[in-house]
Amino acid sequence: MAAAGSGDLADIAPAKVNLTLHVLGRRGDGYHEIESLVAFADIGDRLSFAPGEALALDVTGPTAEAAGAGADNLVLKAARALAERIDGLRLGRFRLEKQLPVAAGLGGGSSDAAAALRLLTRVNDLSLDDDRVRAAARATGADVPVCLDPKARIMRGIGEVLSDPFALPELPAVLVNPGVAVPTKDVFAALAAPALTAPAQAEDFFAINTDAAALVSILAARRNDLEIPAIKLQVVIADVLKALQASPHCLLARMSGSGATCFALFGSRAAAQDVARQMQADHPRWWVRATSFG
Repeated sequence: MAAAGSGDLADIAPAKVNLTLHVLGRRGDGYHEIESLVAFADIGDRLSFAPGEALALDVTGPTAEAAGAGADNLVLKAARALAERIDGLRLGRFRLEKQLPVAAGLGGGSSDAAAALRLLTRVNDLSLDDDRVRAAARATGADVPVCLDPKARIMRGIGEVLSDPFALPELPAVLVNPGVAVPTKDVFAALAAPALTAPAQAEDFFAINTDAAALVSILAARRNDLEIPAIKLQVVIADVLKALQASPHCLLARMSGSGATCFALFGSRAAAQDVARQMQADHPRWWVRATSFG
């Protein structure tokens, strides 16, 4: 975390990528039990914070309009959730430089909210392990807890049950979003998952290996259960996957989260960068970024 000048603090809110996403069933309360291997990209939004009296948010950047700066922005929701749990919490003005597409399966809003909580813990001499901080994360959104300490993990339950973090081998990748928003609730509705008849049993199937090729093999044997229903809602997602799968040296292509962003894995950063340049030239309206997961 680095100073942003004039007493401001800043943090990066990295893109969250679901390398796998298994939907285990629908609970009685309407939520879905999942099991997902989550990693974080080396790109994301940037959030700065100027401590002061009034809570406020300014949003800039290429996707600022879609993100909005209103009360429903998760940065403000997270700050308010923490203030409800800690009397006298020191607040201030947030400035969000929005780079990630919105409603894109990259957890951008959740990662922004987690960055806000990290900044508030620093200003208020709190720990990320503080029960009140973790409760505020859960109250803000299902994906916020895993973004609070953005390291690769297995996420279970509705997102609140997290494994210990582990180190992934470097996974050079390309992220592509075709410029369409896919609301998560609509994708789950299209999935029409069966009701859980018994508590979901966690599978211990991720033998995480420091060898990238072995990890890609493990990932290839898994899936994203939301990919097919998301394609039903936005057929262009299938076009993105087809383009990535046909790109040189692609090891694996899959949709992230509830879409519409898709990723492809490559054996080197150079290969990923070459594909990203060509993909952007071929599809100038698409959001395309070369990155690396970890």
